[in-house]
Amino acid sequence: MVKTGLYIFSNDLRLDDNPALRLAASEMDQLICFYADDNNPSSEVHQGRGGRSGRRNQFLHESLTALDNNLQHYGHRLVFRKQPLTDAVAELISLHNVTHIYGSINVGRHSNCQWDLLKKEHPTISFQQRHSHTIFNPEDLPFTVDSLPFTFSKFRRQVEDILVDFPTPKPKSLPPPPANLARENTVPNLCDITPGSYFTGGANIGWAHVNQYFNKGLASTYKTTRNGLDGMDYSTKFSPWLANGCVSVKSVIARLKLYERDFEQNESTYWIYFELLWREYFQWYAHRHKDRLFDFSGISLVKPQTSFYAERYQKWCHGNTPYPIINALMKQLKATGYMSNRGRQLIASCFVHELNLDWRYGAAYLEQQLIDYDEASNWGNWQYLAGVGADPKGHRKFDLRKQTEMYDPHGEFVKRWAGNQTDSELDSVDATDWPV
Repeated sequence: MVKTGLYIFSNDLRLDDNPALRLAASEMDQLICFYADDNNPSSEVHQGRGGRSGRRNQFLHESLTALDNNLQHYGHRLVFRKQPLTDAVAELISLHNVTHIYGSINVGRHSNCQWDLLKKEHPTISFQQRHSHTIFNPEDLPFTVDSLPFTFSKFRRQVEDILVDFPTPKPKSLPPPPANLARENTVPNLCDITPGSYFTGGANIGWAHVNQYFNKGLASTYKTTRNGLDGMDYSTKFSPWLANGCVSVKSVIARLKLYERDFEQNESTYWIYFELLWREYFQWYAHRHKDRLFDFSGISLVKPQTSFYAERYQKWCHGNTPYPIINALMKQLKATGYMSNRGRQLIASCFVHELNLDWRYGAAYLEQQLIDYDEASNWGNWQYLAGVGADPKGHRKFDLRKQTEMYDPHGEFVKRWAGNQTDSELDSVDATDWPV
């Protein structure tokens, strides 16, 4: 019997350091490489509020196009369907007698539900998944996932000295696609995107950026520059390619270790690894807490004393609040699809403290906009800032005036992004929509 495999790409849009793809290559006689784009949001608060932004959509499709180009060197094309995963996979199983399905393990609530449904609907098919989005596998950790430390500091102390495995090389070859595999389902081009983003998707461009960052010696000053607000050199900017899986986190760490060996090892190079451990913590945090990642009360037992004010929410989204630094950051986000880590902390603090809004709507809006959207990091960080997550101090608040003086002392960032062009009043109606 011919063994026909279906590899489902998700947030692993690369050929190297992809354990599930290597497994499929070693076991199958034929292979279909597939991606389904159903653009389904993570949280119910986002239902009906539109899908991905143009910027995020552009970066994803650039990444898929790059993957398709790289697959052509193996005699493959990426089969692309813009429909629910379960429907598309059912069609492929029927058309090509698929016997095995492979994919990467990730924390996506929607994709995991789809995967579980596929296994239920197709019990005769063998399903195989491997971790590719994390530094460690569960068996590497000195605790079970259900016993994940409550705070990042405790997590870091237990894992930071664990030896990180080398990334696995890309397969030397892939099994051929079925002879009757149609080629009409290719990745569509997006022609309605205007210039302005700092980033272009795809594994090759992602790796070029990683190498350029280290070749310019920027890693040696990362800790002192990482809180910048604008530009490409103040921080690593690896996150868009990491989030979409164009570049693996193990590969970035291997490149960091090479830099430390050949050029310099100091507090800043350690701090890059420190930040990657923060990302790692939130991956296992999401695996541990699952649907509670989206609960109003988070992983705590107490609901925040916030609500939803439609006018305040819209003013925050469009950068029209009484806070110039927030306005500038939100306009930057809408124009580029990106915002610095410091900026994300400030807009979240403003959202839950100054505007008294339900944190889930802020998290859902960033899911819509960010080209480096990562479900675990985004929702985990919003819980942290909202006081319902893994912050041991609880519900910390940033002084926006002080933060502006520290990180935009000459007002250049606010001026560039027109943060002062705003209504002076926050509310024209009250919570029941009556005029103030």
